[in-house]
Amino acid sequence: MRSDYIEAETFEHILSALTIENRLALIVSLTTGLRIDDVLHLKTSDILKGRFSIKEMKTGKTRRVRLGKKLQEDLLSIAGRFYVFEHRNDVKRCRTRQAVNKDLKRACTLFRVKGVNVTPHTARKIYSVGEYKSTCNFERVKDLLNHSNESVTVLYAMADIITERNNKNKKINVPKI
Repeated sequence: MRSDYIEAETFEHILSALTIENRLALIVSLTTGLRIDDVLHLKTSDILKGRFSIKEMKTGKTRRVRLGKKLQEDLLSIAGRFYVFEHRNDVKRCRTRQAVNKDLKRACTLFRVKGVNVTPHTARKIYSVGEYKSTCNFERVKDLLNHSNESVTVLYAMADIITERNNKNKKINVPKI
């Protein structure tokens, strides 16, 4: 099932109900546009640098990532020995995206968000819509998301409009914050 777009303010409100590790993982995704799997595989040694290259798991493409000082400090405060986001049973493995998704679903239930599919990938859609609205440049968003195909970028950059149209006839409950 595909993830839906929701307003950034609503998503940030939902993030307040997550565990600190899951919240920070999604904040990194919101800030950088990285997929949640790539965020969860961040190594503590990379975070110490603040600026590093990452090889995206889905595409195999390399991407340069820069974190702000505050986000870097927050990540280091919860970082494990090997991975920033450690697995709960094994410090040599990273947290799973399913664990983040489960926590996100719990928070959506808590805030009675219904009719939209909020997943960790929603953060990437919020990032792309925000970048497109600030630049009005599909090519820039395409580069930021590391997409090869511009038509895929259009789906991300206009996710707010697409989700609104798809949900027009559905009964949805996304509280405005």
